[in-house]
Amino acid sequence: MPGISRRGLLGAGLGAVTAAGLAGCGSSGGEGSGRQGDPVRGPGPAEPAKPQARLIGDGSTADTGKQPNQPERPVPLEPGQTPPQFVIFSWDGAGEVGNGLFPRFLELARNHGAGMTFFLSGLYLLPESKKSLYKPPNNPVGASDIGYLTDAHVKETLTYTRQAWSEGHEIGTHFNGHFCAGSGSVANWTAAQWNNEIDQAVSFVTEWRTNTGWTDEAPLPFDYHKELVGGRTPCLLGQENLLPTARERGWRYDASSPGGRQRWPEKREGVWDFPLQGIPFPGHSFEVLSMDYNILANQSKNTTKGMPSRYPGWRAQATASYLAGFRRAYETNRAPFYIGNHFEEWNGGIYMDAVEEALKGMAGKEDVRLVSFRQFADWLDAQDPKVLDRLRALQVGQAPPGGWNAYFKAA
Repeated sequence: MPGISRRGLLGAGLGAVTAAGLAGCGSSGGEGSGRQGDPVRGPGPAEPAKPQARLIGDGSTADTGKQPNQPERPVPLEPGQTPPQFVIFSWDGAGEVGNGLFPRFLELARNHGAGMTFFLSGLYLLPESKKSLYKPPNNPVGASDIGYLTDAHVKETLTYTRQAWSEGHEIGTHFNGHFCAGSGSVANWTAAQWNNEIDQAVSFVTEWRTNTGWTDEAPLPFDYHKELVGGRTPCLLGQENLLPTARERGWRYDASSPGGRQRWPEKREGVWDFPLQGIPFPGHSFEVLSMDYNILANQSKNTTKGMPSRYPGWRAQATASYLAGFRRAYETNRAPFYIGNHFEEWNGGIYMDAVEEALKGMAGKEDVRLVSFRQFADWLDAQDPKVLDRLRALQVGQAPPGGWNAYFKAA
């Protein structure tokens, strides 16, 4: 049966592999209510960049003005106010490979007023015929541990990236070649090498027109130099050396840390640290990381095509795990909940079904805000630091003693 060894099967920091899952990785295939804090969605897919947009560089990107479909400006919590329950759905790789998953989840987000973060792999906009342009640190020229997309799939990725941004979602980065093992692993990269990798990822996004020679494709409707304020590293490796570079580049956050707990976040090196979190794993005494890949690794182990007879049970277990993590935060400390995903049809697509069902089970509940990482960082930066310190004092699954009003007054 097909294995998943190319992803490295690296530990996630929650204990033994069998007890905690594996570090989430990138794609193998070539991969409105108007309430405060909620994106306001339109009735259907947004239009691509308009002709009057100011083209940037070779015309691969364009300044089309303020991003549409954004939440209202965040404001500080009022004294004693219950904090919102933020849930951030994010996607590693974020390329469309003909399986319809990118548009599927754009539609789901639109139908439920959700903002999401799409971590775009730079190589997904670089034709394989031009792979010699990629010079990965500590690896051969043109090398990549994820597949280059076909030209048709590059065009589809452009289409849905345009739509995603126009509908209010964030476009972050999953970097490029997704190296998780051996001497070339991102775990061994220096801060300078991370900077070089980011420069290349940005260039592939902002110079796709030059690299492809296509003149009939609309530009991406944003200035990526301004849009890019965070990312997630391959296999959740290398954050320590990435953070100094992220800070120097003015990034707002990083979502690469494994083994996080469901508590309110803090900054590392001046950058918000948004880690994947350990969440309840029904049927087990251990927790699993809040990512589809890690749940898979604890179900079908070393294959993405397990026994079909087990798919229904695994799908139900994955859904229940996401919802258990959500409820634990929602009913207690209101810690933000981060869920990582890939546009993959592993084990018959059950993880895509599970995350869709989970989102539907969270959307619409009182105080729930489905936002992007960037939107969440905006909210955090608008809060009184003393209030955030008070929120951080709550442990996993700990409700505020006496209720929120009494808890904040007791500070």
